Amino acid sequence: MLAGLQIMEGRLNRETGMKNETGLRIMTAEGELRGCMDDDLFVFKGIPYAAAPLGALRWRPPQPVTPWQQVRDATAFGASGWQNRTYCQAVGGGDPGEFSEDCLYLNVWTPDVAPVKPLPVMVWLHGGGYTIGAGGLAPYNGKPMASRGAVVVTLNYRLGHLGFFSHPALDAEYPVASTVNNFGLLDQIAALQWVQRNIPAFGGDRRNVTLFGESSGARSVLSLCCSPLAEGLFHKGIVQSAYSLPDTPLKKARQQGMAVARHFGLPPDASADDLRALPADAFWSLEGPLAIPPVPIAGDAVLPEPMLKTFMAAKQHRLPLMAGSNSDEASVLEYFGVDATAVLHQLRDKNRLTYRTLKWMYDIHDDQRLGRAVARDMAFSLVPWLVMRAQHNAGMPGWRYWFDYVSEHARDLYPHGTWHGNEVPYVLNTLSQMPDPNEERPFSEADRAFAARVSEYWFTFARDATEYKHQLEGEVVWPAWHPGSDVTMSLGDDRKSGLVLKRNFMRARMRLFRLLMTRMVRL
Repeated sequence: MLAGLQIMEGRLNRETGMKNETGLRIMTAEGELRGCMDDDLFVFKGIPYAAAPLGALRWRPPQPVTPWQQVRDATAFGASGWQNRTYCQAVGGGDPGEFSEDCLYLNVWTPDVAPVKPLPVMVWLHGGGYTIGAGGLAPYNGKPMASRGAVVVTLNYRLGHLGFFSHPALDAEYPVASTVNNFGLLDQIAALQWVQRNIPAFGGDRRNVTLFGESSGARSVLSLCCSPLAEGLFHKGIVQSAYSLPDTPLKKARQQGMAVARHFGLPPDASADDLRALPADAFWSLEGPLAIPPVPIAGDAVLPEPMLKTFMAAKQHRLPLMAGSNSDEASVLEYFGVDATAVLHQLRDKNRLTYRTLKWMYDIHDDQRLGRAVARDMAFSLVPWLVMRAQHNAGMPGWRYWFDYVSEHARDLYPHGTWHGNEVPYVLNTLSQMPDPNEERPFSEADRAFAARVSEYWFTFARDATEYKHQLEGEVVWPAWHPGSDVTMSLGDDRKSGLVLKRNFMRARMRLFRLLMTRMVRL
């Protein structure tokens, strides 16, 4: 009866148009939450999905939340993991807010807490190279997608060394060959477990959960498609701009962990207690060989085999996937200190036949432009193509896209196409939730109209895609990828609006890079 009264109260609030109503309550498995309204949507922020990973719980799998007895306020985002604020503001989507090691919180937007039919659930994993980002950033606002009819979940997870770490003293706490090193991925799994327990209370369908993310968030989606611990927790995935950098072998991660311990003055036989006594804010500023690479660790209980190896053997979990990348992904390589032209010249010096083949394939004869295009395709364009092949080999549908739209007033700033990450506010339709990037170059009505068209495919995939679907309905019917037809949806065309189906898109290049990838992709 209480739950029914609470749902009725929420509906009354919505129907009377009351904004930011603090009386909205929902009961979860862990306790009662008080959320708020955003127009006609129910919003709950800062919900703990696991115990705070503090003290003895640092570098341990996420533990259950202690249930609370009183109504818990859920109207403000929880703290994000320790990170570089300036870096996140520059390239990660905005100000991540308060920092804390106590960062395992998620947020829910829903249009109806008691729908006639359970609603599709979309769980977003933010990017940021596993070192920056937060689920509460403006580009990831769940309001537009929830307005379409989805229950949207965003979350924070452990970042940097607190999220991905190996050291002999910590690894010794586990049975042989069962170490846990990908704590950030385990956090994501714990959030998906929370969804399975609690999302029906928010109107969501626990049997129709789409996991999606961009950059390292997309790498996380692919990693969880390979993790035995994540099987069955989600039912389809969207992979935006995942990169082909290989996972870190456990042995290498352990060597780095020992170097980090030495850096902080700990002896070679440092104990787990010694490591856990280090201050939480000491790690995020580590640079060079002491900084974590933007990939998970392969060889622990979470990710027993490298992700790319698993997909190339078509041994990923059998579920529908959408995957794609942007037309100027090489924009991000500068942040990794990669000179694409120099990489091309190294390739030329080692193998002039390959170099000449690339010039012929791309029909680009300026090495700077050629290097940018080759680096883009090796590091980013290749992954969706490999994922599509793996999906076909596993008997599962996949949809490949190419994003090539640039904001109407900024096309002179992006002559090569869409930068890494710039598709996010379009596919999530959050342009109106974000401040304009530049007062002189505001988002236009044409930009917003294109975002509405594109994001409809993301919602359609979440609502309708199953292992038996072979096309996505929409303004242009989007067929699933097949090696015979090899159809890619171009979302935008020559940086302008348009939805174009392209056949055999980059096929020859992808076949070449598939052969060369193990030697060439190094950041």
